[in-house]
This record gives sequence, structure tokens and C-alpha cells, in this order.
Amino acid sequence: MKTCVYMVRHGESPKTEGNERTRGLTLKGSSDAQIVAQLLKDEGIDTFISSPYKRTILTLEGLARSLGKEMIVLEELKEVVFIGDDKILPDKEVYPLVEKMFSDPDFSLPGGETFTNSQNRVVTILKNILSEYKGQKVAIGTHGAVMTMMMGYFDPQFDLDFLLNTSKPDIYKMEFDEGILTNTARLWKASLPEPKGQ
Repeated sequence: MKTCVYMVRHGESPKTEGNERTRGLTLKGSSDAQIVAQLLKDEGIDTFISSPYKRTILTLEGLARSLGKEMIVLEELKEVVFIGDDKILPDKEVYPLVEKMFSDPDFSLPGGETFTNSQNRVVTILKNILSEYKGQKVAIGTHGAVMTMMMGYFDPQFDLDFLLNTSKPDIYKMEFDEGILTNTARLWKASLPEPKGQ
């Protein structure tokens, strides 16, 4: 019985407001969320699940609402905790940190998570989703690093280089048969021209 998971990475988000949990989408991010909805509206998605972070919810909720579906928010799908107190780190600090975490899975900053802990957390919840929603089409609102950890668990080609070449937003359709990944396709670039300003 085939189960489809749509990994939907959130749109562009400002790093100048709120904290990691509360920062929303930029104007471009909001506009791209409408494109996400257009791309996925005819996929027949049964269930919408999201990280608790505002930017992931905002990227998917328009589509969910238009289809009359509730958004299920799961704390375990949150992004890697890079540092304590939900503090926002600038990109110039995040990217070297992510590289360090991928090369040393047991490294973390004070108050932050290791790669190993993060991957265990998100893969456990993804396996639960595959079991609970078997045979369905499930969209997951997610983040770059934890999306890569989930995908990489099932196929090692989804590694740091893959992460560094993803976009905000991004969409990957994963097909599973009895918990085994059988196919992955990128829907974001494959279905439309590169958005202006990307």
C-alpha cells in the first residue's frame, strides 16, 4: 500500500523579528506559499502536519484551509535547536554550524541539539506518521535541516550537499511502500520556472 509524503520546506522568513518559533514569512515567502498551494492543490492530499514554527504553518495553511483540512501541529517536527532560548542565529553563523553538525553528529552549542538527537526525534515521528496514515497522502510543513535528516535516513543521497542546494520553499514528494522509500521527486523546480528573486 503506497503512502505519499510531501516534504514542504517553509518559504523565506525574516530573521529580524521574533524568535525561531515566532518569525513568519517575508512578502516573497507569502507569495511563494500561494505557489505551493497551486502546485499541490490537485495532489489529493489527505492530511496536513506541520512543525510548530510559524513560518512552516504559514507556508501550508492556505492550502489546507482551501481544501477544508485541519493542520495538525507536532512539536517533534520543530527545526534543529541550534542554540538555547529559541534565539535566531544569522545565516553566516547557521551554515558553518550546520556543516559542523553534519560532519560531527555529536556536536552541539550550549542549549542546542546534536545532529544525532535531532535526527532520532524527527525520524521517529516520520515513522509514526507513515504507520498512522498508511495509504494516505500527507503534507509535512518542515525545515531544511530536519527535512534533510528525515530524507537522508531513508536515502543517503540526501546529505549536506543536498541541503545546501535546496530552496525556500521547496517540495519533495516521497513514495513509500510498507515503510520503504521507493521514489523521490522534487516538485518545486520541476513544476514551475524559478521564482523571481530566488
